Formats: sequence, structure tokens, C-alpha cells
Amino acid sequence: MTPIRIAVVGAGPAGIYAADILKKATDRDVRIDLFEALPAPYGLVRYGVAPDHPRIKAIVNALREVLEAGVVRLFGNVRFGTDIWLDDLKRRYHAVIFATGATKDAPLQIEGVDLEGSFGAAEFVSWYDGHPDVSREWPLEAEQIAVLGNGNVALDVARVLAKHPEDLRPTEIPDNVLTSLEASPVTDVHVFGRRGPLGVKFTPLELRELGQLNDVDMILYDEDFDVDTDEEELKKNKQILVISRVLNQWRERKTGEASRRLHLHFWSRPVAITGDGKVESLRIERTRPTEDGGIEGTGEYRDLPMQAVYRAIGYYSSPLDQVPFDEVHGVVPNEGGRVVDRGERVPGLYATGWIKRGPVGLIGHTKSDAKETIENLLADEDTWWRPEDPREASIIELLQERGIDYTDVEGWIRLDAHERSLGNLQGRERIKVVPRDEMIAVSRGE
Repeated sequence: MTPIRIAVVGAGPAGIYAADILKKATDRDVRIDLFEALPAPYGLVRYGVAPDHPRIKAIVNALREVLEAGVVRLFGNVRFGTDIWLDDLKRRYHAVIFATGATKDAPLQIEGVDLEGSFGAAEFVSWYDGHPDVSREWPLEAEQIAVLGNGNVALDVARVLAKHPEDLRPTEIPDNVLTSLEASPVTDVHVFGRRGPLGVKFTPLELRELGQLNDVDMILYDEDFDVDTDEEELKKNKQILVISRVLNQWRERKTGEASRRLHLHFWSRPVAITGDGKVESLRIERTRPTEDGGIEGTGEYRDLPMQAVYRAIGYYSSPLDQVPFDEVHGVVPNEGGRVVDRGERVPGLYATGWIKRGPVGLIGHTKSDAKETIENLLADEDTWWRPEDPREASIIELLQERGIDYTDVEGWIRLDAHERSLGNLQGRERIKVVPRDEMIAVSRGE
């Protein structure tokens, strides 16, 4: 029987899990090729998680097992819509799964958002994680910094900004990032959330990490805790119960001796960033809860001096060439992972991960997403494409013909070993190679 040939675009957790689940979901001979725009795999696990998160290593190890098990062929440094196109895939595969994630910042429509010193958190995270397509330089010139958002990314950004660089040195943080952080004059980092302390989106683990920062005081404000809470409802949600206990413990801490401070502000909605050409202050409106569980403005405004603002209000996906895209929700429109266009299914096109459901949820959601998509893909065999050239060598010949220096699994293993060896020289676990051309050269043994 002719092998099933499936292309997966995106080598982050969503793409790798989809490939693994597909391989295990059928006894048929399935050949899976994984295309990744970057020279290295793992997506946001490598380029979207703060370097001082050791628990992420377990996820990386699981993903690596899939790649090294021979479940898929990896083609890194291959950009969909630039190096390969949808017609190229249709000619060689029965279907394609898009797992390109969400890497851009969600827009924030307030006055002054484009001032110098106003940054998207996604780009900052890419910078401190050594993303090859982001500038090596970052303007860390502010003493007082605002971080907008109450999710895990907001806490990551706030922690990296407030943490003393010597405490980041043992991690895999790139040398250029460490050098910049060492020169930062920051004294105060302020995190703003529209809702109250019990309406946050971050996890207890993320919150606890803030409280473990060396020489950084945690500053909370009693006015944010004066709103009545339903204790019975609180007890039903263990995660929020833990967060409540942690925050209340911090309120009892002695402060005033640390050289840096990390402030948590609740019931504070950003309404404008002000300044003459560059950020000078942040205007917030105090909010309060409504009976239906929402929030509303109180009409009380405050202007707080800031020299930089980081917007961490969510991620947004990028459109894909020749693939339907929902501009409002930032996803590929789909039904259970089956791509749809104006309500009609598009044969051969599937989606999984954040490009499918939006940038919410954790790794567990990514696995369940992939399972649903794969089940529907396998049920749709009658609608798959009929590839003209399904040979294993066909895609390699195409990439070589176009002069694309692609990387593969063996190349990633080579780059991984090289980065670890660089780290060993400094007593660190890893030092990331940042320039794209250097990543490619090491991966290809050149």
C-alpha cells in the first residue's frame, strides 16, 4: 500500500506532538516531514520561555525523544510562503497540518502605544531568548518600567527585568543579553492588571518565582485587596486559593531594604501612555467588579511616572500564504482542526495548536488539540490530495534546487552539543548560538 505522506508546518510542541500522535494513531505506513522556519526546533519552548525556567527541560526532553526516534524528518530553516509554497506541498503530500503558533504581540489600542520606549513583550522575550531574527541590541535605559498584563508572560518579563543579572548567569541566557541587563539602571518594575488579585491568569508556580528574587522587594497595595471576595467560591478553585495565600503572605513582608522593587497593581486598566516623543508616564483608570463577573471603570485616573512600557496582553498569529485567516481572532478558521473557508471545509488543510485555537492554554491543551486534529485528518482520507510526486527524495531535490540550506535532526543534535560545549567552558549548561548563519553552519557541519 502506498505510504501516507503528511507535511507539518511548524516544529514547536504543537507540530511535534501532532507528528507523534499521527504515527501512533494508525498501523498504516505514515511518512511525516516537519518544516520549521528557524534552524532549530521547539518553537516557543526554545524562544518563548524565560531562561530561568528549568522545568521546561522536561518538555524539551520529551520533544527531543520524538525527533530522535525517527518519527519524522525535520527540515529546518525552511520558510513556508518564502522557500516552499502550498502548491509544492500539494504535489508531494496527501495533506498538511499547520502548527505555526502565535509569535506576535496582540494589539493594544490606547493612546501613545507607539511612543519610543513602548515595547511588545513578545519581541522582548524573543530577544532575551536569543531568537536569530531579532536585533542583538535592546534599549534598557529606564529606571521605572511598566508591564501590562496578568498572565505568565507578564510575570516572565517582569522577573527578567527586575532580577539581578548575576542570578541569571547560570542559565542559558545569551551573553549579549546578560551584558545588556548588567548595564540596566532599573530600580522599579510595576505589573498592572485590569482585574483583582483573584482574577489573574498566571499560575501559582510563576507567582512564587517572583517572591524568590534576590535583593528585590515585592510591593503590594492594600487598596487592591479591599474588595470583598466570596470565600466559598475561593475554596472551590485551588489554584486561586494558593495565589491568594501567596499574595497575602507577601503583604506581611518587611520591605525597604532591597535595591530593586517589583510592584503588583490590580484593578488598574491602562488607558494611555504619555510623553513627548518617548514614554514618560502611564495613565491608568481604577476599575471595580460588576455583578455579572466583569469589570468597569470607576472614573478615577492616575498618572504614574514610567520610562518604558512592556505590553504583555497576549500573542497573535501571523497569516499563512494561501491559507484562510481570521483577522479578528488571529487563527486559521477551522472545525476540529479541519480548515474552513467561509464555512466550507478546505480539503487537505488542517491546523493544531495556537494557530488553531488562539494563544491560550498549556502543553496539555496542545496534546488534546493535536489528538482531535489527527482523528479528523485520518477520517478524511477520501478528501486528501493525490500527490503527483510522493517520493521521499522529492522535497530534498526541491530544496537543493532552490539553494535552501536546510537543517535536519542530525544537525540539531550537532547544534545542541555545540551549545552545551560552549556552556561547559563557563560552567553553564548551555550558551545559545544566536546568529542564524552560525546556527546553520554548525548544524550542517560547515
